[in-house]
Amino acid sequence: MSQFLTKRLSSLESHLASENPALLEVLPTYYKLDKILYGLGLLDRESSLATKISWWPLVAVLGTFSSGKSTFINAYIGEKIQDTGNQAVDDKFTVITYRSAATASNHTLPGSALDADPRFPFYRISGEIEKVAQGEGKRIESYLQLRTSHSDKLKSKIIIDSPGFDADDQRRSTLRITDHIIDLSDLVLVFFDARHPEPGAMQDTLQHLVKRTVERADTSKFFYVLNQIDTAAREDNPEEVFGAWQRSIAQAGLASGKFFTIYNEEASIPIEDEALRARFRARRDNDLAQITKRMDEVEIQRNYRVVGVLENVANELEHEVLPRLIEAKRKWRRRVLIGDGLVLGALAAALIALSVKMGWSLPEGLFSLEGFISHRWDILIAAIGAAIVIGATHGWMRGLMRKRLARKLPEAEGPAELNLRAGFLRSTSWRGSVFTPTPVGWSRRIARRLQVIRDTVATHIQSLNDLYADPSGKGDAAPEAKAAAEAETLTETRATAEAETEAESMTEPTANGEAGDSGKAP
Repeated sequence: MSQFLTKRLSSLESHLASENPALLEVLPTYYKLDKILYGLGLLDRESSLATKISWWPLVAVLGTFSSGKSTFINAYIGEKIQDTGNQAVDDKFTVITYRSAATASNHTLPGSALDADPRFPFYRISGEIEKVAQGEGKRIESYLQLRTSHSDKLKSKIIIDSPGFDADDQRRSTLRITDHIIDLSDLVLVFFDARHPEPGAMQDTLQHLVKRTVERADTSKFFYVLNQIDTAAREDNPEEVFGAWQRSIAQAGLASGKFFTIYNEEASIPIEDEALRARFRARRDNDLAQITKRMDEVEIQRNYRVVGVLENVANELEHEVLPRLIEAKRKWRRRVLIGDGLVLGALAAALIALSVKMGWSLPEGLFSLEGFISHRWDILIAAIGAAIVIGATHGWMRGLMRKRLARKLPEAEGPAELNLRAGFLRSTSWRGSVFTPTPVGWSRRIARRLQVIRDTVATHIQSLNDLYADPSGKGDAAPEAKAAAEAETLTETRATAEAETEAESMTEPTANGEAGDSGKAP
């Protein structure tokens, strides 16, 4: 592991120790899963799963141009930090974060402040942009900016405001950033403009934001918001507008979801009819309260997301990645063996034809003991030559088929961006036998370790549940009794951890070079 990664993980541990000790207990489980992925070649040893996710609560605000995203953010923060208007007023992704009240003023910082800082979710995003749009990675300032505010609403969370989507084709680099944001966020607010709820105006947003969420496992984090619904008050038809909007989203493939209608009182069209105004306000207040409540509680969602990543990666590894690696290696084995047979058969046929043409024949009495002994050196030289030819042919065929099949495998698969190509190349290198069907780094022992990680994840979830729920009512116990119970639990936890550490030390490392399963950083 590089010094940079060690320093970054140490910084993360220090941050969690002071800000969120509950998640600090999760880090050793990340390190254990790292070791399994290292062994399979799916994760670069200069990386860690812990550095591929955001440990800070993220709220992403996405949607169409002029759908009121910036106005909503300003209202939530309680400060006009984002420019607003009926036209596109910002064409960058804006990361909004808290700053100390002791700072003299708010700041707007360039994209490099995000690209070069591992504490933010866009660390080294320029490299990802470069992969999908050559040359664009150098223009990071055109895509990102960082803004600060001392609003208490921003404490312990980051809000990301996106440039709007319109009918024009979006640059692939912008979509890459959008996908990155969606994967990392704990809450995604997708805004639409009630003034243009028809499918035509929303087509691009539906294509890029809605369809991408249909098959996700974390659909509950998406809130679909029809903003500026006050414009429907002129015809008194908010239900019709709302229904048309929901039908449009349903046509994009989203069968379920959380839908809200809101508007900003200061930017709204005056509603003269008092009864109608009360009706609109009641619905707005109810929906807005649900949205802001979820935003205020995003840290809780973040805690469960960080733990859930372990379970998701474990499931992805066992049920998706491993079967693909096994299938790829099976194809490689079959093609190598067939190729070996064809090439060696062709060489043998050519040798026989040449011997017939040249009139070569085997020495008389070769197959007798006396003949074998007298020609032993000739036989040895011929055997060595045959072994060299067979070995060279097999090695060439392994490499040829390896390269051909590797090109078809992705370098980044799933939210954890597991490198299937590297995993396949590792399994088909000198480490992997052509007669072994399983990938290098996978065995029953590793499968058991993966199950232990799953069991540990369940323990982490229970610990989080104890923080936010109290079904047994222990929280109502006297402080002395509660402290005694906590001390007893802590003692039991330490004893269990020491026993696990002792058991693990007896099993690592083994003769086949598998890494141990300690709880230390890789």
